[in-house]
Amino acid sequence: MSKRVLLIGGNFSPEPTGIGKYNGEMISWLADNGYDCTVITTYPYYPQWKVQPPYDRARNWFKKEVDGNITIYRCPQYVPANPSGKKRMLQDMSFAASTFFKIMQLAFDRKFDIVITVAPPFHLGLLATLYKKLRGARFVYHVQDLQIEAARDLAMIRSKRLINMLLRVERLILRNADHVSSIADGMIRKIGDKTGREVLLFPNWVDISKFHPLTDKAALKEAFGFAATDKIILYSGAIGEKQGLESLLHAAAAWKHQPGIRFLICGSGPYKARLEQMAEQLQLENTTFLPLQPASQFNQFLNMADVHLVIQKSHASDLVMPSKLTTILAVGGIALITANPGTGLHELVSRHNMGILVDADNQEALQTGIARAISQNTADIARNARNYAATHLSISAVMTRFKEQVA
Repeated sequence: MSKRVLLIGGNFSPEPTGIGKYNGEMISWLADNGYDCTVITTYPYYPQWKVQPPYDRARNWFKKEVDGNITIYRCPQYVPANPSGKKRMLQDMSFAASTFFKIMQLAFDRKFDIVITVAPPFHLGLLATLYKKLRGARFVYHVQDLQIEAARDLAMIRSKRLINMLLRVERLILRNADHVSSIADGMIRKIGDKTGREVLLFPNWVDISKFHPLTDKAALKEAFGFAATDKIILYSGAIGEKQGLESLLHAAAAWKHQPGIRFLICGSGPYKARLEQMAEQLQLENTTFLPLQPASQFNQFLNMADVHLVIQKSHASDLVMPSKLTTILAVGGIALITANPGTGLHELVSRHNMGILVDADNQEALQTGIARAISQNTADIARNARNYAATHLSISAVMTRFKEQVA
């Protein structure tokens, strides 16, 4: 009899980026490898911060979907169009409330062998703890972002009393989990310091057959409407507060009078309109904004770029591991990464020489790094990036290790 797995997560397929993408691919892999999988989630809304068609018609109701040996229960939640710290807390609370009813229904209907929650939102671990107490399942708590510390350090939550209360709730969850995992060494160290227990490495992966290097960069640039000789500096991903993308626009302003250097911002998020307004004020004719690109041409799109920007504020550089980095590495892209020495991200990239590192929150360092990336021979970095992805980040390798450790 196949093992039954329950995933409780606020993001899931068909969301194209971030945690939803990884949750969907994880469950698909488990289902393809003999597991009977059930998912409690909500309707796809990220990174647009708006429930997407055709799900928007049912967004206020519960819905069940069955796809082979994957059963998906979608629960309603509040989705803020312009998320702030308070609004995101309301969102998380609304999802937890609707999910609680579904958990209680399933607790007396089906026995799951393993229950997995993925943070954020961190407090879903309370629901997994409840199910574990009721039915005896093994509880796996996987941390994609250190949500509480990020909210504190980015001043999204300013109340020390509230932060301390949330940390106490998190400690309760961590004590009750049978396995705790995270995506990067720096985050593992921080979680280990909280718990004094082993934390497993469960990194984000990439489809190395779908994302791979292409050779004719000039033809790709022309296909996307640029000149073959243009230097393309690309940011592709979520456009939110923790990225600090204002620095990218200031860098574009420094090159605004140099023809042939193009800045491209691709993605969706609550801060996109603000950045577009700022670019207009700075008269940045060298800067283009695009929506998320279709999956069918995303490999070509990434291969077109000469430089891939992975920009984060300094407070976030050891609290989150940017998911966009895995695909950049897979295509052999030249990643320019803002991460300070001593952080896990800086240590990883430096150890394998697979990107260009600059200090976070340092405008001059960012512009110097861009100049280096477009002027120097970076073939060794590109080769190291692809080799690292192929060796360490294929989904089959990552999920096989996860299965052997916890499933």
